[in-house]
Amino acid sequence: MIILGIDPGLRTTGFGVIEKHGAKLRYIASGTIKTGLEGALPPRLKVILHGVSEIIATYQPACSAIEKVFVNVNPQSTLLLGQARGAAITALVSADLDVAEYTAVQVKQAVVGTGKAAKPQVQDMVARLLKLPGLPGTDAADALGVAICHAHSIDTLSLLNGLSPAGQALRMKNSRLVS
Repeated sequence: MIILGIDPGLRTTGFGVIEKHGAKLRYIASGTIKTGLEGALPPRLKVILHGVSEIIATYQPACSAIEKVFVNVNPQSTLLLGQARGAAITALVSADLDVAEYTAVQVKQAVVGTGKAAKPQVQDMVARLLKLPGLPGTDAADALGVAICHAHSIDTLSLLNGLSPAGQALRMKNSRLVS
């Protein structure tokens, strides 16, 4: 199963593509979509939308996951980040992909083992888990971390579905398990 992870950002959106086969994870690709430092908002959102769409067309993921927005000290920054995240989600759902959402703490917990991990720790563990020859950039590492988090969550969800009553499928919605 191919999983696409997204770390949304208005200037730089990270992406990471991994393959999950049983308990093994394999690196496929990662990188960033850069919108530039300046310019009007709508064209920058278009760059994110088209960039994510191109990644989907190239790697044909079976599912996707994206990092949730945290509230900044600056409300304006939070709103802009939310719009960048919305552009990425639009590309994902336009391709009929399920979109799982994880907080930064959940991603760090899944990758490093602690929700308070620093970015260099995430980079290092992503490189180790995926057997990369070097450290990925911070945005790409965060996106790969989102994909890894989702890969681990899929196993748990599958296990729980095996325990649920027949015909009652469980899924994640707003970071909660629902039927």
